[in-house]
Amino acid sequence: MPDNAAEVTAAGIARLAGVGRAAVSNWRRRHADFPQPVGGTETSPSFALAEVEAWLRAQGKLAEVPLRERVWQQAAGHPAGAVTALVHAGCALLLVCHRPSGWLELAAVSDERLAETLPPALEEVLTFRLGPDRPVPTPLAAELAPSIPLLRSAAELAAGTGARQAFEFLLGRHLDANPRQYTLTPPGPAALMAELAGPAATVLDPASGTGALLRAVAEPTALYAQEADRDLAALTALRLALHSGAEVRATAGDALRADAYGGLTADAVLCHPPFNERNWGHEELAYDARWEYGFPARTESELAWVQHALARLRPGGTAVLLMPPAAASRRSGRRIRADLLRRGALRAVVALPAGAAPPYGIPLHLWVLRKPVPGAAASPELLVVDTAEHTGAGRDKLDWGAVRTAVLDAWTPFDKHGTVPERPGAHRCVPVIELLDDDVDLAPARHLPPPAAAGGAEELAAVHDRLTAVLRRTAELTPPPAHTSPRPGAARLPAVTVGELARTGALELHTGGPGTGTGTGAGAATGTGPGSGGATGSGPVAVLTEQDVLTGQEPSGTLPEGLGPGEEPVRVRAGDVVVPVLGGGAIARVVDDTTAGAALGRNLQLLRPDPEALDPWFLAGFLRGTANNRQASSYASTATRLDVRRLQLPRLPPAEQQRYGERFRALAAFEEALRQTGRLGERLVRGLYDGLTDGTVEA
Repeated sequence: MPDNAAEVTAAGIARLAGVGRAAVSNWRRRHADFPQPVGGTETSPSFALAEVEAWLRAQGKLAEVPLRERVWQQAAGHPAGAVTALVHAGCALLLVCHRPSGWLELAAVSDERLAETLPPALEEVLTFRLGPDRPVPTPLAAELAPSIPLLRSAAELAAGTGARQAFEFLLGRHLDANPRQYTLTPPGPAALMAELAGPAATVLDPASGTGALLRAVAEPTALYAQEADRDLAALTALRLALHSGAEVRATAGDALRADAYGGLTADAVLCHPPFNERNWGHEELAYDARWEYGFPARTESELAWVQHALARLRPGGTAVLLMPPAAASRRSGRRIRADLLRRGALRAVVALPAGAAPPYGIPLHLWVLRKPVPGAAASPELLVVDTAEHTGAGRDKLDWGAVRTAVLDAWTPFDKHGTVPERPGAHRCVPVIELLDDDVDLAPARHLPPPAAAGGAEELAAVHDRLTAVLRRTAELTPPPAHTSPRPGAARLPAVTVGELARTGALELHTGGPGTGTGTGAGAATGTGPGSGGATGSGPVAVLTEQDVLTGQEPSGTLPEGLGPGEEPVRVRAGDVVVPVLGGGAIARVVDDTTAGAALGRNLQLLRPDPEALDPWFLAGFLRGTANNRQASSYASTATRLDVRRLQLPRLPPAEQQRYGERFRALAAFEEALRQTGRLGERLVRGLYDGLTDGTVEA
């Protein structure tokens, strides 16, 4: 095997073949001709990609490796590392994008010859798009030699999807594979920050990370990026050059210690700075000219980034920074905050919902700043906006459309007129004089009066009426007293496991999660048939999440964009039974018509019974038995995992199944009524507490 051959891990093999990692382990044990490891470690070996592909085809487990998957495996298994592979691929894709005929002419030779002739062409296109002082050095022929198969595959992928989309796919895979290495700015906050900055020709991001903020800018003429991590700066430069036709300038270095754009006066600055940095240059930058609003304390690195952003703006230019909430209230920063307010530089503070961006457990803030225009009067008010009412159950549960609307409905008229009517609990224009006290606390929640309790007395009356109706319904659904069965219980009847039922075709098993649509039975991988389909519908595809099943809610997730062929999700149908596999709870949900069509989320197992053989409510009811779940679960130090195939059902004729099914359906209706009662009761109690304390409800 050549020394520079691409390698693939067991997880990569599983992805290639569309199976779980356990299947790969079984193949290694059962097949003596399975390829031997060529690298990695004893616990995480790696294999030659070419040998793995050949073995999979010979076994009939792989007709052809999907192009996207082959390109990614070549990049991930590159002998010089994935980052080097992505940089080389990005350079080649830039050439494909801007000199397509030149690439075709160069590529019509042997691999060895291509490696020798490619560097001058790459030098030309890199200088054309990124300038001479760029973080992407032109790779030499010897460096390119191991990458040539990857470059050819990437160009082939670009021919079908476009060069930009091909690089986005590879970079996205790399970021997903290294979640702890990079701090990402999600698309929602990035787009909102760009909209708050308004139309801008020249835009700077001094802590550009993966380039997400600059990618969100609409129709710029010039993009400037600086990133401390040299490898990430190179990837970001290529990403921006492929994404936009604007002039792109990127550099590697710490913007606070070594500002690469000292003479720049940008129309806008967007920044997601590193948080809570103690070693940001406090000692060596004490007399820096950027500290126009005060020298930041060692613990106030974020206020250093704020002033750096203002220093790189033209007068009247706008900066939007993603900030930790502590920056709005720490005493060590109060003098700088006060001066930002007095001089009209700080225009708005927006509190985002928790889960908007990392760290996801903290409700981050957006600061909107404007470089004062000499001679112009400072704004007498600060806009504060709180979007906490849109908080979801996790970062994938946020309604970004609602968050965006709430923020822009306040900011747009405020930016135009200097004021906006107050909306209790949502936004308010606070006189600067009110904020200039000993604390200069800018946290929006401290300056926004709460809305009328639960919408006022009328809303509370409506909640009361709904609760009364649900309580009445709950009483009607309460099961009758239990009586001892006159015959042996169902647990003593002859039993059959779910795995046996799947083998005989009485039901199908499907595993949840985008790109993991695998299981047994027809349509397992593609989700074909009624109530199913691929991820290419006309709008966002709802995802039934693990939390939705546990709480009885409607599908709340959204399928990520960009799923390729072979990555279609499993779509649930009415009559399916969905079971969470983590946590040790005895839960099973029968899918109804309102949920049908949603994609099956992660950590969920779907059982699709043949209606001629199994009643779905009978199936779901027995799957919920505590003893049944206990014997089918495995226990680890951190989690309990359910092996659905080991769950058991009694062998009963259809009439008996339906009798049990009706009882289980009634219990499910009673359970849902209890949930509604709890939710309405909590809402009524909270509303009465708030109404009595704020005076909107009489005592």
